[in-house]
Amino acid sequence: MFLTPKETVAIEQAYPGQIGIAKKGYWHQQEVGYRAVNGEAIVDGDIVIHPDELSAERLPQTESTGRTRSTAKWPNNTIVYQVDPTVPNPQWVDQAIAHWQAVTPIRFVRRTTERAYVLFRGGSGCSSNVGRIGSLQYITLSSSCSVGNIIHEIGHTVGLWHEQSRADRDAHITINTQNIQAGYENDFKTYIQTNYDGFDFGPTLDFGSIMMYGPYTFSKNGQPTITRKDGSLFSIQRDGLSPTDIATVRQMYP
Repeated sequence: MFLTPKETVAIEQAYPGQIGIAKKGYWHQQEVGYRAVNGEAIVDGDIVIHPDELSAERLPQTESTGRTRSTAKWPNNTIVYQVDPTVPNPQWVDQAIAHWQAVTPIRFVRRTTERAYVLFRGGSGCSSNVGRIGSLQYITLSSSCSVGNIIHEIGHTVGLWHEQSRADRDAHITINTQNIQAGYENDFKTYIQTNYDGFDFGPTLDFGSIMMYGPYTFSKNGQPTITRKDGSLFSIQRDGLSPTDIATVRQMYP
C-alpha cells in the first residue's frame, strides 16, 4: 500500500526515516509486524528487536525467552557508550546525555574495553533497543533526530516503553484501529500483549511523557489513531523528560 504525501509526512515527523519493508515474525511467542530498515527489525516505530528475540516461526516457550527488568537494567545506574563519527550532530547527543544526567540517577561513561555498551551511530531514522542487551547495542540517529528524539531513544535504552504501551492504557485512551496504517497495528499493543516484562508507574497515563505517541502517529487516513477516552485530542512534547518520566526512572534505578 502506497502512502499519500500527507501520510508520509505524518510518519516521518513522528519517526524520521522509519518507512521500511513490512515483514512479519515472532517476538516473545506473538506474531508481530515489523519494518526491515537497513537490516534491522523495527517495531513501535523506533524500537529495535534483538536478533535473538525474533524468529520466523513460533518457538517453544522457555524461561530464557523474555527479559526481566533486573537483567535489562544497567548496573550501577551507568550506561557505557561510544559515539561513532557517523553521527550527524554529535553535540546533540552530548546535550541529550546532559539532560538525562541533570534530572535522573542515570550516568554515562565513555567506553574503554567494556563488552556491553551503546554505540550512537548515524543511519536511517531514530531507533534503539529497550533496556540493556548485554553486548554491543545501538542508538541509530539520522540528521532529522532532534535532541528531544535522542532523549526519547535514550529512554528506551534505559528501559522505558512507549507510554501508550502501559497495561492500563485502555482506561485512559482509545486506540482507533480502523485508522492505523496497514502493517503498523502491532505497534499499538501493550507490553503485556507482546509478552514482555514491564510495570506501570503512577495511577494514570502521562500525556506529557516524552515517550508518548502522538494522536496521528501511523494514521492511514488523516484521522487520529489515539484519542482520549472522551474522543478529544492531545499534544505531545519532545523537549525533555516529564516529571512522571523522571519518577519512573528513579523507581527503576533508585
